[in-house]
Amino acid sequence: MKHSLAADLRRVISAGQVLDAIEDRTLYAYDGTSAKALPDVVVIAPSREAVAAVLRFASTHEVPVVPRGAGTGLSGGSVPAQGGIALVLASMRRIREIDSGSMLVVCEPGVITGELQKSVEEAGFLYPPDPASLNYCTIGGNVAENAGGPRAVKYGVTKDYVLGLEVVRATGEIVRLGGKQVKNVTGYNLVQLFVGSEGTLGVITEVILRLLPQPPAKKTMLAIFDRLEDAADAVAAVMAGGITPTTLEIMDKTCINCVEDYLQLGLPRDAEAFLIIEVDGMPQAVEAEARLITSICQGKRVRSFQTAQDQKEADTLWTARRAVSPAISQVKRSKIGEDISVPRSAIPAMVREIQKISQEQALPIAIFGHAGDGNLHPNILADRRDPVEMERVERAIAAIFEASVRLGGTLSGEHGIGLSKQPFLRLALSPETITLMQDVKQAMDPKGILNPGKIFGGA
Repeated sequence: MKHSLAADLRRVISAGQVLDAIEDRTLYAYDGTSAKALPDVVVIAPSREAVAAVLRFASTHEVPVVPRGAGTGLSGGSVPAQGGIALVLASMRRIREIDSGSMLVVCEPGVITGELQKSVEEAGFLYPPDPASLNYCTIGGNVAENAGGPRAVKYGVTKDYVLGLEVVRATGEIVRLGGKQVKNVTGYNLVQLFVGSEGTLGVITEVILRLLPQPPAKKTMLAIFDRLEDAADAVAAVMAGGITPTTLEIMDKTCINCVEDYLQLGLPRDAEAFLIIEVDGMPQAVEAEARLITSICQGKRVRSFQTAQDQKEADTLWTARRAVSPAISQVKRSKIGEDISVPRSAIPAMVREIQKISQEQALPIAIFGHAGDGNLHPNILADRRDPVEMERVERAIAAIFEASVRLGGTLSGEHGIGLSKQPFLRLALSPETITLMQDVKQAMDPKGILNPGKIFGGA
């Protein structure tokens, strides 16, 4: 199939944009999970016109198309599960406009998130969404997965900044949705329908994002606790205390010790939890909020509390948190990272549930994440080569999702469903809701060519 498919595509778009060698196809078989599936052909799309041409071809011949950015996703969303065309948008990297008067930026989907942040900061603005992979991930992928990050506590996630989109439909038709207006209730809100749709409804070729002024002041704090439960209680108390921190991150003892093994920072190995808290805004407000946070943590039996005096010290405080994922990857052969979201008030209960599951299944589970908005990342440390251990891992994953939903939460806060969370979709959504979503998919993509097999498989 792949040879004739590649030959046919080379008649539609430039031959140099179509790759079918096994080495090339292997490069686009993965994302940030363990999932793997070879596409039959890879197309490096340079423009909206190329994307439209590929989709017209795919629609006519009913060939699967899997849109792809940098491949940093953590749910199998860009893995070509049914083969077909891996449509790579990473070379569409132009920032077309920074509109200072309207406080927005217009860019192509392949722009690296961190590069966009730097560009708008040079113009005096802030683009808040900051996923952990911001130095590699793309804006198009962020929109497709509704990516978040540590600053989501105060500033929200990607959906809160998308004003407009240019999308290529499954038929190859190019449509523009939304625009540069902050307010817009003209017809259905189709922009938000595409945000978080994981490439199943259309291919994004341009994004309009709103910007904010850069806050004039910021303070970064580190709170160390002897008990994880006290740290979780402190999270709930801070959020109930009339403060909206910019970030409120949690790390448990497993994370602390993994990072210490990895970087030898002199972290206290006997501590059960760290909180990294940041506030920003006007200088007087920042000082007042920092004092209140200090007081709240002291009331929750904090062992020690440190406030960075400058940006260098702030960067030092963040070093441990940024190192968590690579550090825990060194402990065992496999790291199965999950992504649950619960109401903020349920954070202490969810932490206790994860600890209980860890003990019941005899598996180390590192707990870290964006505690201030209820988004935790329990990471199970295991060895995929051990089938007995992996059976316990599957039981642990199911128990984590069940606990999240029971506490009023859901399956994902920012990674999406993709392939990895399909078996659990009915835990979080009713049959009627799933049917409604499938009806939308059928209406937007009647031939089912866009990222087939994602979200609903196994539901």
